[in-house]
Amino acid sequence: MVKKRKNIAGFTMMELLIVLVIIGLLAALVGPVLYKRISPAKQATAQAQIENFMTALDAYFIDAGHFPSASQGLQALRIRPEGEDKWQGPYLKKDLPNDPWGNPYVYNSPGRSGDYEIISYGEDGKEGGDGDGKDIASWEIKK
Repeated sequence: MVKKRKNIAGFTMMELLIVLVIIGLLAALVGPVLYKRISPAKQATAQAQIENFMTALDAYFIDAGHFPSASQGLQALRIRPEGEDKWQGPYLKKDLPNDPWGNPYVYNSPGRSGDYEIISYGEDGKEGGDGDGKDIASWEIKK
């Protein structure tokens, strides 16, 4: 003789499908809003990092009397360049970060608009661009 259980705990397939549809709708509504906030945050992070490099370069200049050459690069802010006797660094507390899109910052000395320039080429990693691919350059940042 087989007994049938009348009160079985659990969810029906229909209940599970309804929950999945609700979660999908919420994700569709919230996802684009979050994405719109991430892009400006990455650009603000790149600007803040460039400002940090600019401050460190000013300290380097005060000690050494010149900015690092293009061949020495920003690494001169962390590691004493060969033959640099007046170096009092490191001028950055942590290792050099990449920009928020994972690309290395570009450092040139002399720069197009002064003694040096620091550039992040944005998400596309190429010079020029709009939106997320817009370049962020040291000469455009007001100290």
